Amino acid sequence: MLARIYRPTKTAMQSGRANTHKWVLEFEAETARSIDPLMGYTSSGDMNSQVVMQFEAKEQAIAFAEKHGLAYQVVEPKKPTRLIKAYSDNFKFGRIGQWTH
Repeated sequence: MLARIYRPTKTAMQSGRANTHKWVLEFEAETARSIDPLMGYTSSGDMNSQVVMQFEAKEQAIAFAEKHGLAYQVVEPKKPTRLIKAYSDNFKFGRIGQWTH
């Protein structure tokens, strides 16, 4: 049973950085999901895939995994590339590219 420790990224539907400051420990699926032949639902007998734990710091999550004897993998977050651009840059004189409207 492998545990993955990471900091979640912001979703495409949010402009803020809410819910991205805590570290998450979740378990990888041990068995493949199966499709119920009658209803078509996807199900799994692996209950650990439903467990998601949040920690304030990466060290706390690692300490928890080591205390309970879990094999873990830490995924470091990528640094966001910030592109600060103003709306007026679309109309500046030295703009590269043609205005297409």
